[in-house]
Amino acid sequence: MSKAADIGLPVKADSQPVPRLPPPVFHDPKHHIKIFQGDCLEILPAIPEGCVDLIFADPPYFLSNDGITCHAGRMVSVNKGQWDRSRGAYANHEFNRAWLAACQRVLKPNGTIWVSGTAHVIHSVGFAMQQLGFKLLNDISWVKPNPPPNLSCRYFTHTTETIIWAGKNRKSKHTFHYKLMKQLAGGKQMKSVWQILPPDREEKRFGKHPTQKPVALLERILLASPNEGDIVLDPFMGSGTSAIACLGLRRFFCGLEIEEQFLGLALARIFGQLVVVIFTAESFQIDLDLFGVFVDRSAGSGDSPLMEVSTTSKLVHRERKFFFVGSLQREVVYSVVAESLDEAWKQFRSSSRSDIPILSVIKTETEIYLVQ
Repeated sequence: MSKAADIGLPVKADSQPVPRLPPPVFHDPKHHIKIFQGDCLEILPAIPEGCVDLIFADPPYFLSNDGITCHAGRMVSVNKGQWDRSRGAYANHEFNRAWLAACQRVLKPNGTIWVSGTAHVIHSVGFAMQQLGFKLLNDISWVKPNPPPNLSCRYFTHTTETIIWAGKNRKSKHTFHYKLMKQLAGGKQMKSVWQILPPDREEKRFGKHPTQKPVALLERILLASPNEGDIVLDPFMGSGTSAIACLGLRRFFCGLEIEEQFLGLALARIFGQLVVVIFTAESFQIDLDLFGVFVDRSAGSGDSPLMEVSTTSKLVHRERKFFFVGSLQREVVYSVVAESLDEAWKQFRSSSRSDIPILSVIKTETEIYLVQ
């Protein structure tokens, strides 16, 4: 079976109708990224059995209970959305068991799964894995150096999350890049306690996700077990951190996300990695009069050769230009001067290049002012 390109083909069955995947909301064949919007319990059954090398899952923690926490020095609600509300211990566990079973089906025989969570959910995940016959390999403690304080002062400050690493079943022969992990640990065996900073401002420049993981955490996971060109699946993609890590480390990626707002955030982050625009400006002895100071060479100008003038400026030229970047051809395939994005799209669709798939559109705006 080929790699990520085969994700989405129906599986032949004699007795039951074949579930079919919805069209991906984003597909980048060049970098092998495919993203679907929907419930993972509905999409996973349509993915071919035994085609995924590694799964990273950051499922709901069921923490949205109308409580409070501290964020950036302020008291804020812990509520993240309806998707994070607890439905009771038994219902929560059945949900964990259901999506884990669906993930287990799509894993290759020697594939592995990594699942992150706090104490509110990780014990259920571990028990469900044992029920389903996964092979438990490690439990990683991710230590956050600067955790938010505990406002009630009745508990220890929560400073860790647990990540369970497991093989598909007890017969699995998992991949582990021991030498690389030892090298990253300074020549010593890497321990199961990882101190990694939370996402920084740069990772959140397109928006914030309430449970966003740092890229460094996903990079370590991807360096530990899968190889370049392996397929990585994320059933709860969220802000797309796993996609960003896969893109940088040349792993193929398939992501599932049900919430539209998080899907938009993930796509913005991915586009930010795929499209880079560099502007260079050079000036050769051009007087722009930036400070509005002129030399008065007229007769009888007084003692000073300089004369302060008004810095009122006048707009003399404005131009909006739109550049269309191709999905398959990573270059500008069409450009047009237009007043709006809608107008630019209309001109593109009526052009001879309208059949080219577009990844993104970049707008530049030039304004020229003259000092009066």
